[in-house]
This record gives sequence, structure tokens and C-alpha cells, in this order.
Amino acid sequence: MIVCPHCGFSYSGDSSRYFPPTTMEIIMEKVSSQSIPHHFSKERSIKDAINTYMLASYCGALKKEKHIILAGICLRIAWLYRINQTKEQEERFLKFALKEYEASYSTGDFSGTQVSETKILYLAGDISRRIGNEKAAIKYFSLVFEKQKNAREASIIQMARDRFQELKQKHETSHPMLLH
Repeated sequence: MIVCPHCGFSYSGDSSRYFPPTTMEIIMEKVSSQSIPHHFSKERSIKDAINTYMLASYCGALKKEKHIILAGICLRIAWLYRINQTKEQEERFLKFALKEYEASYSTGDFSGTQVSETKILYLAGDISRRIGNEKAAIKYFSLVFEKQKNAREASIIQMARDRFQELKQKHETSHPMLLH
């Protein structure tokens, strides 16, 4: 994340360079006026990294960034909380990321980015699995399998198969009588 040491505006390298009308004024009012000058150019602690990503998420929302950009930021925040072993916050940001990936998929705003439809579906499935929504995970993994004829991402399709098998084995272990 890139953070301006003067105004506090934060963004990712994938963020759009376009600023919709009045966005600069909104950012000045809601971010810059509250910002305490801080240099994040040195090595960052986990806490600093979380703060810069949170700031980028907030700035991205104010700027009305694409859902795919906001999803990636939220997913990275979740990873940082996982490293920090803060399960509650990790799950909270996984849910935010899932919401943004679903919005990106439904609006198609991922097109023209490096994130493919197959990858979005896989990520939505894996996040759903991680937050305990196995039904949604199976739905998303099934969509990955449906798209595999057109996809060139064999590794993502294989990861979806692996996660699907894990869910199936978990279900067979926890509900063995349902299989007979």
C-alpha cells in the first residue's frame, strides 16, 4: 500500500488513477483533515501494515474503487489478522472480501484486470469454506468446475477440486449415516 505522508491518502498499485468528481474534496475532508503525518516508507510492523491497508480500504470506498480492488485489500487485511492470530477480525475481513468478490462477479468489474472469473469463483468458494458456509463454498467450487472448459488456470481448478474433496470428506466423517 502506498500512503501519502502529507495527506494520508492510501491506495494499492492496482487502484484506478481516475478520481470521480468531488472525490478529492471528500478525501480531503474525511481523510486528510484527520490525518497525522506519518511515514510508512520503512519496514512495517503487522500493526502498521493493517493500518495502511485499512486506510486504503477506506480511501478506496470513498473513491468508489472497483469491487475487485476492494476485495483484494480486504482479503489482505484478513491475512494480516491471521498472521496476528486475531481470528475474529480475520473472519470479519474475510466476510468483507467475500461481499466485494460477489459484487465484482455480479457486476463484471473484474474484466480488464488480472483476476479471472475462475479465480473470483475459487476465492469466493474458499472464503465461504473458511467462514463456515459450506453450502456456498460448494456452489462456488461447482461454478469453477463448470467454467473449466474455458479456463486456462489448471492450478486454480485443481485447488477448487482439493477444497471440494476436503468438504466432501468432512461431511462424510461428520455425517456417516447420511451416506447409507
